Amino acid sequence: MEKIDNTFGKIKDSLEIMHLFKNGITIMFGGFGGVGSPPTLVDMLIDSGASGLTLIGNDAGFPTIGIGKVVCEGLAKKLIASHIGSNPIAGRQMTEGTLEVEFNPQGTLVERIRAGGVGLGGILVDVGINSEVVTKNKQFAKVEERNYIIEPSLTADVSIVYAKKADPYGNLIFDKSARNTNPLVAMAGDITIVEVEEFVPLGGLDPEEIIVPGVYVDYMIQSKGVNWTWVWDPAYGT
Repeated sequence: MEKIDNTFGKIKDSLEIMHLFKNGITIMFGGFGGVGSPPTLVDMLIDSGASGLTLIGNDAGFPTIGIGKVVCEGLAKKLIASHIGSNPIAGRQMTEGTLEVEFNPQGTLVERIRAGGVGLGGILVDVGINSEVVTKNKQFAKVEERNYIIEPSLTADVSIVYAKKADPYGNLIFDKSARNTNPLVAMAGDITIVEVEEFVPLGGLDPEEIIVPGVYVDYMIQSKGVNWTWVWDPAYGT
């Protein structure tokens, strides 16, 4: 394996950045049903012992895949997501009142994350505008005689991302559908940490393939491997 120059100081050992995971912070994560979530960083988050977390991402993963592992450890107090159906533990915690869940239509959620990443205060949507469930405690705006719900943008103290390849500056490319929300999540974190499958030398990426420029990336770690296979355990319930 070719030695990678770490001139920019962004490539770290996991122990060097463990302190960034603190009680009560907001964590934004990439992934769709666990695919594209950073498994090594998820395990680090659990090992850090940080609790009272607010999690923001597409879904609750599975009990043993993706952010679902953090949920199942009881480390989250709130989850902002589009669905939780793939993780029965999340559903159980929500029913019991130990996990607050804020549901968003998937498109709205992604746009709120994107807005946070580009510095907008929020977005205007009309999805569910006639529903009391959707509009409860919401603000409204009228633009050209049309009414909209104001959905505030989403940002995080720390964003965790999974990438297929990266160079020392943090330019990123992704693996097919595992790209999903990762590019937007990378932009919306005050601190963005990327788990990388393969590091390449500076100049080793085709500029036309780079999806996230390194300016958004603060730290990177080497992935220990990805396992997106989940086996049902009856202990998870239904």
